[in-house]
Amino acid sequence: MSRRHLLWPLVALAGLILLNVIVTPSFLHLGLRDGHLHGSLVDILRNGAPTLLIAVGMTLVIATRGIDLSVGAVAAISGAIACTWIAGGGHALTAVLLALGTCLLAGVWNGLLVSVAGIQPIIATLVLMTAGRGVAMLLTEGQIVTVNDPAYRWIGSGYLVLPVAVLIALAVLGGVALLTHRTALGTLVHAVGTNPGAAGLAGVRSRTIIATVYVFAALCAGVAGLMISSNVNAADANSAGLWIEMDAILAVVIGGTSLAGGRYSLSGTLVGALVIQTLTTTVYTIGIPTNATLVFKAVVVITVCLLQAPRAARPPAGPHMPVPSPLPVGRREVDSR
Repeated sequence: MSRRHLLWPLVALAGLILLNVIVTPSFLHLGLRDGHLHGSLVDILRNGAPTLLIAVGMTLVIATRGIDLSVGAVAAISGAIACTWIAGGGHALTAVLLALGTCLLAGVWNGLLVSVAGIQPIIATLVLMTAGRGVAMLLTEGQIVTVNDPAYRWIGSGYLVLPVAVLIALAVLGGVALLTHRTALGTLVHAVGTNPGAAGLAGVRSRTIIATVYVFAALCAGVAGLMISSNVNAADANSAGLWIEMDAILAVVIGGTSLAGGRYSLSGTLVGALVIQTLTTTVYTIGIPTNATLVFKAVVVITVCLLQAPRAARPPAGPHMPVPSPLPVGRREVDSR
């Protein structure tokens, strides 16, 4: 990915940070308390960790010409299973394994529908987006399930100098970056996203690659669901992970990943996720009314996307760039011989 695609997201991120500093001069202040870093920047990283985690999985899905609208529902299922199990007296580790195992099955379901059944990704994942939220409601019986388990709370609220949620998200990002840059996985994903037909003729198992990225995206959503529920010590099937799939897609697009497949950038996804979360924080910092929050967010996002669009950076045609006239038909026939 060219540096130009990262320029405007970085400019937007710097602008948002500057705006927050103007309104709140202590915005950039970092302190150390009980061995834990704290401050507004740390809060942005911690609150944005679930979005970043889901966006990493979404990046690979979009790179293969797909989309996954079910990640929010999968996150809700993950939190519902874990909290229900713990509330019933189960161990936190068992709850986490059960939740991630269920998310793994959800990813396999999406992958089979898209890669084997040949259903359009937006339709295949829309099914689980709707049904998954209903499953989470059934698991919690429509109630908010609260838990009080220090081991489980550590996932979303624990610290190892930095918040544990941030460390998990960065570890996943780093692991995926290492795999895609140091192994053939990155080339295979690029090949499948650019031209799946040609990739198949070259011996690439496109169906396996496509199914794998959906499974990975579901696992990322499952971990994000654990972060969300453990951070508030509760599972709310109605609101947990609601619209987080939209934030993840926006983060991926802002980062320069092409919705047409092939071209993707994990570093761009990181910047995009930071822009989305900083934007959310800015809304509250500068006191934008709640009913105008989504409008303000949409204006910033569409502005960044338009600025990094190819047409915005393409120089206009001028007198020094003449357009060659086509040859007459008879002349083309002579030249073609």
